[in-house]
Amino acid sequence: MNKPSKIKVWDLFVRLFHWLLVISFTISWFTQEQQYETHLWAGYAVLTLIGLRIVWGFFGSNHARFSSFVPGPKNLMRYVQSLIAHNSSRYIGHNPAGGVMIVLMLLMLLTITVSGIALDGAENWSGPLAEYNLFHYTDQIKSLHILSTDAMLALIVLHLLGVIHSSILHRENLLRAMISGYKSAD
Repeated sequence: MNKPSKIKVWDLFVRLFHWLLVISFTISWFTQEQQYETHLWAGYAVLTLIGLRIVWGFFGSNHARFSSFVPGPKNLMRYVQSLIAHNSSRYIGHNPAGGVMIVLMLLMLLTITVSGIALDGAENWSGPLAEYNLFHYTDQIKSLHILSTDAMLALIVLHLLGVIHSSILHRENLLRAMISGYKSAD
């Protein structure tokens, strides 16, 4: 008759970061052509969130720290092999593949936002990089911005597929956990 015990996994900062990032990136994606100022401000919001998340990755709660979920190569390979064999272990925090995905997504978002700021400087002579004569590199910066955005979209799809797979495999609702902060301790 006892209800399964719950454990607090995702603190308020991690949950707010996650959903504000989803909102900011989505706004940035849908405003890229028609509403440049909104696109720009959404990009700055993403950059701010990334900066805060990096700090929180070193000083935040246990499951938010990079040290708790960024695996070494051997641990990652063992986990991938267990996924292929359909016998992967459940993790309270991020599994090794999820940890790598977070790092890749943070790096890709950093690339997108910095290249976006550089592109604003190159094309519009505005923003913090306006004085660096980046107009000489406009085509390269634009290519990097587009390529990194496309790569981010691919990472988002992989992330969602991983969440669905892990939710089904371990019979837990990871979406609900990212809203409530709690997972079953069992």
